[in-house]
Amino acid sequence: MQPRHSLLSSFGGATFLAIASLSSVQAAPLLIVGNDEKLLWDDQGKPIVSPAGKDSVVILDVADPESPKIVANLPLKNSVVGPPVNLAIDPTNSIALVADSIDVSKDGDAFKQAPDNKVYVIDLKANPPKLADTVTVGKQPSGLSFNPAGNLALVTNRADKSISVLSVKGTDVKVIDTVDMGDVVSHVEFTPDGKRALATKFNAHKVSLLDINGDKVTYTKLDLPTGQWPYNVAVAPSGKIALTADNGGAGSSDGSVDTVSVVDLELNPIRIIDRVVVGDGPEGLAISPKGDVAVAVILAGSNNKSAYFYKRNGSIAVLRIDGKKVTKVGDVELGGLPEGAAFTPDGRYLFVGNYLDQDLSILKVNGTEISDTGKRFKLPGHPASVRMSTH
Repeated sequence: MQPRHSLLSSFGGATFLAIASLSSVQAAPLLIVGNDEKLLWDDQGKPIVSPAGKDSVVILDVADPESPKIVANLPLKNSVVGPPVNLAIDPTNSIALVADSIDVSKDGDAFKQAPDNKVYVIDLKANPPKLADTVTVGKQPSGLSFNPAGNLALVTNRADKSISVLSVKGTDVKVIDTVDMGDVVSHVEFTPDGKRALATKFNAHKVSLLDINGDKVTYTKLDLPTGQWPYNVAVAPSGKIALTADNGGAGSSDGSVDTVSVVDLELNPIRIIDRVVVGDGPEGLAISPKGDVAVAVILAGSNNKSAYFYKRNGSIAVLRIDGKKVTKVGDVELGGLPEGAAFTPDGRYLFVGNYLDQDLSILKVNGTEISDTGKRFKLPGHPASVRMSTH
């Protein structure tokens, strides 16, 4: 899957489908999914790049997790190039942000990918939800997150080696600062108290600490050594630990096992205290709102049929969290090239996007036991990223 992640698609149309009332959109837990229709792979794992114009961002009502309902399908460009956390819903279910990482242009008889620099603001209170604004940030915006108060967001700019700081006042979203990180950064996540954040330095194999005072974000220059190619970072609800998904293959699987690193956030300074072997090519990463279980999404070579380590389906590695001890307790097979993962706010269900199958796996969570319900939700595209609302 090298092309997806080693690369440092146009907003097609202005209409979208709405299939629910505003009241149901606001009341129900929401799942947001970015579908990328610009990138697939042939049997040798070589990228097949298509022109932009068919991407979409789908918002799902998951009040009944086993029977999701599409409430909006917006023709917004997004990309599978990067970690599957390039979108998010704010804590009040008022807006969503979607990072547009990659553009596609004609290159002779073929198409090529290059960094874009847009973040879309979706108004979830509108009836029906709609695109409210487009914000210009740094090159190749990727993993992003809201702070717990919902008035600040951070977006990593991979090609610019920086983080954009966004002030959020309803749909009024503005860039108020840019933090130079010195290395390629792929995702950033706030701690539960909103006073710190962690950013993964993908190429440098590190996770970095940011201090936050109001809307002032400062890079502390504290970098911790993760496993190879950390893509995502997730912070436990307790605020005591964080996890990084150490992809191991520069954005792809390579046949060898890889790890999740455990960061102790209570130590001063913070530090890595453990690594857990999870499988080949962890990319998606999520911790349950209950804080007792996490999952790392395993690529397993499922987009390269010619590879010796090819598997038709990827999986999740299930991780039990007991205080600061993290232990792998199982695996659950999913679909082709699984990407993003998101728990429901009550922690009872888990959704994982299967990129090649164009659907969502719906899994049941019972404590630290996660099982496949056998139900899939068909999507109008290839799910590159998945995030859940907090309530």
